[in-house]
Amino acid sequence: MRFSNKEGIAVVHAIIEEILSNKDYLSKVDAAVGDGDHGINMSKGFNMADEEITGSDLNMSEGFLVISKTLISKIGGSMGPLYGNFFRGLSVASKEKEMIDGTVILEMLRKAFSNITLITDASEGDKTLIDVLSPAITAYEINYKNDHSLPDCLKAMTTSAKEGLEATKNMVAKVGRGSRLGERTLGHQDAGATSCYLILKTFSESITKIVNANS
Repeated sequence: MRFSNKEGIAVVHAIIEEILSNKDYLSKVDAAVGDGDHGINMSKGFNMADEEITGSDLNMSEGFLVISKTLISKIGGSMGPLYGNFFRGLSVASKEKEMIDGTVILEMLRKAFSNITLITDASEGDKTLIDVLSPAITAYEINYKNDHSLPDCLKAMTTSAKEGLEATKNMVAKVGRGSRLGERTLGHQDAGATSCYLILKTFSESITKIVNANS
């Protein structure tokens, strides 16, 4: 199962739409333990990227690069650099590929994760997006190495991402702004983990939609 990099621009559009449509939800989640501006900042960056991508003839890798550059240059705080590096990883690992298959997707996910670890010391259990991203990628890799279909690998990734998100409710924030609140962060899911889940879920669903249409 595979699809063209050009077809994959639909994945970029889907992720942008998911973030924009969840602007208020992300800010509401952030308000519980943060400044309540996560949705505002994310939607600002993704909206600017959308304006540049719409009407262009970019492929998936190029679209992800636009998001990366926009988030790094236009969005402050920690999320701009973190997600900027995440999307740059997706772009770099796929930019030379005309066709995208399960192996390329694994390389994309690994590179995205590697890029994030270069700029944060957060690990699983610290109540960050790592608590979603790390188990999600592991689930994809395990299923892929066991020769499961691409849709099944992506579904497993989404399931693990959701479990990781839910797990952040029982964690005390150890890094970032939330760490200042200590025990008061218990019972609330992390905002960065929430947006990461939405991105991975949409990444999975939109790719599955393309490969199913091609089969």
